[in-house]
Amino acid sequence: MGENKPWHKIEEKHKKAKLVVFDLDGTLTPSKSDMDEEMARLIKNLLEKKMLAVISGGKYEQFKKQLLAKLTRSRFDLFKDPRSNLLKNLFLFPTSGATFYRYVAGDWQKIYAEKLTEEEKKRIMEAFEKTFKDLNYSHPEKIYGEVVEDRETQVTFSALGQEASVQIKEAWNKKYNIVRLKMMEILQKHLPDLEVRVGGLTSVDITRKGIDKEYGINQIKKHLGVDFNEMLFVGDALFPGGNDSAALRTGVPCFEVKGPEETKELIRALL
Repeated sequence: MGENKPWHKIEEKHKKAKLVVFDLDGTLTPSKSDMDEEMARLIKNLLEKKMLAVISGGKYEQFKKQLLAKLTRSRFDLFKDPRSNLLKNLFLFPTSGATFYRYVAGDWQKIYAEKLTEEEKKRIMEAFEKTFKDLNYSHPEKIYGEVVEDRETQVTFSALGQEASVQIKEAWNKKYNIVRLKMMEILQKHLPDLEVRVGGLTSVDITRKGIDKEYGINQIKKHLGVDFNEMLFVGDALFPGGNDSAALRTGVPCFEVKGPEETKELIRALL
């Protein structure tokens, strides 16, 4: 089991890591929000020195919007970097590591996808309906986008919808997180052969069994040939039950941040 350290406990030995694994929401960006210019600049500087992987519950399209769009606009266009194409050092693991994309021959290539079957997705949707009834759960009057979303490799419930603002989600989390945890408990009873876990501030993610940050980090080792002792993991939810806590099981040195501003400080320390 790895050790969870605050970001400022970075030591000289950690600066020698070949690859840094980041969570996305709450770590590189606010929840479901775009990366800011300062973070984009720091990520570009880090890509010049190390490989970077990003693992998050969001789908690939969310990665493109929050992360890639900010790295490839004119001011930070990694496609046109005269020294090298830095995107070859960036690796994307959407839907909690159930999918892997890497930059090959000028485009993003899907390397694998652990897709749910149609039968599994049908069972998941039925389990949500049963769980809502078991809890006598009523959806909020105001919904922002899709509540239960099929991401092919993952089905995600978002209490307020996929497009809710960070402020609204934070308020919901403070008041109703206990309901979400109870919902997860009941869902897991209905779906014992699948993985049910917390996601972000208002979400519940369901994938095939064993798909989590630990799985994603194991895939990094398998596909990129980087040992656990040559990696670092950075996330905002490494506490027990948090959606980054599975990373601790790999033994990779893990550093907890409280948001993007602390992540920036950690990156500066690595640079």
